[in-house]
Amino acid sequence: MSQEGHLKILIVDDEISICEGLAGILTDEGHKTRTCTSGRDALIEYKVMRPDMVFLDIWMPGMDGIQTLQAMREIDSNIPILIMSGHATIETAVKATKLGAHEVLEKPLELERILALLQNILELKRKGDASAKGQLELVGDSQFVQNMKRQVAVVGPRNAWVLITGENGTGKEVVARMIHNSSPRSKHNFVAVNCAAIPEELIESELFGHEKGAFTSAVTVRKGKFELAHQGTIFLDEIGDMSLRTQAKILRILQEKVFERVGGQQSMDADVRVVAATNKDLVEEIRQGRFREDLYYILNVIPLKMVPLRDRPEDILPLARHFLAVLKDEKQSEITLSDFAEKILMGHDWPGNVRELKNALERAVVMSDGKTISASDFTWLSQGAESEQTKKVAVSLKAAKSDFERNYILDKLEENEWNVTRTADMLGIERSNLHRKLRSYDIDLQKLKG
Repeated sequence: MSQEGHLKILIVDDEISICEGLAGILTDEGHKTRTCTSGRDALIEYKVMRPDMVFLDIWMPGMDGIQTLQAMREIDSNIPILIMSGHATIETAVKATKLGAHEVLEKPLELERILALLQNILELKRKGDASAKGQLELVGDSQFVQNMKRQVAVVGPRNAWVLITGENGTGKEVVARMIHNSSPRSKHNFVAVNCAAIPEELIESELFGHEKGAFTSAVTVRKGKFELAHQGTIFLDEIGDMSLRTQAKILRILQEKVFERVGGQQSMDADVRVVAATNKDLVEEIRQGRFREDLYYILNVIPLKMVPLRDRPEDILPLARHFLAVLKDEKQSEITLSDFAEKILMGHDWPGNVRELKNALERAVVMSDGKTISASDFTWLSQGAESEQTKKVAVSLKAAKSDFERNYILDKLEENEWNVTRTADMLGIERSNLHRKLRSYDIDLQKLKG
């Protein structure tokens, strides 16, 4: 198979022979692979490796494939995960798909099918990388975008530390990069760290590096993120998810501006500009004892607040056109949106914000056959367009969403032995709200218990 570039692929199966066989095939195709034989080990590797795709067996002892898939989706909802099974039922396949599986493959795996999937995912990755490179500034016509650009122009050239808050997917890292690019430190590295994605036992090595022999697997010296960001900018994303223990170590470095590698004794200068970001209310986190007040005040020199996409709908179409321009193939002419497609995009609530919009456009570009993206390329989005065509889309989508919610509630009720209070707590809703949903979906608990 002729390919440009390669993929980082994680293979998870409790049968070593399957892991080794699949890894051999993929390595021969030029890809980099890692293997795990349990769901728990796979989650750790998933966080550290950040693969481009995952092959995941569904039947494993302990943490099975469905549980592993669900946990992986909570960490990153964008990485393609291919479920493998020798005897998957339709119910299992539907459940895996609803949880975000990219594909369900039957064993024994067909080589041609695997190679075709790899080619498709490579294309998605290429377009996604192009999109990431293309969005080096905020795009939109809203007052928020104009104000934020002005704030970045003022803050960027200074060396003050910045705390960016806002929902996931609103563009916090984009703003962080804009600040770095407009600063005197722009000639040096911008190093991004996802504090929520690194396991607690690995975060010190990730941030500060380690010396050879510092622990069992430390076979070479490794530079940490602070060292790599020397004289540049370090972006501490999701700082609110960092443990109190690690917060204390970060606080010391930021105060004293020195650090040591794990297992080392030599002090190194921490000459970095810190830009931090979080989707949490850090003041509330401080009240709850989950975030250090002294660290908050050190980071919060210049506060910047991101606005969710639903509160600035005038940015939706400019962003969509921007992403289409970036995603189109070099040989393609301009890709446009039909009027119906624009109405669907404008009618959607975008809970995933700009990131969700970008992913929707990527999918539409890959799946569409023509130069115009039509309403049918967004049938899986909820929307509020008012034409007869889009009303039919909305009805079918609403029915599908209701069916999924009913089955999900039933699964959680059974998991909690039909206890409404525990189930409501697990779902994160009020008990009275769950009772209303049970009535609306005609769910009779007494019959189910009997």
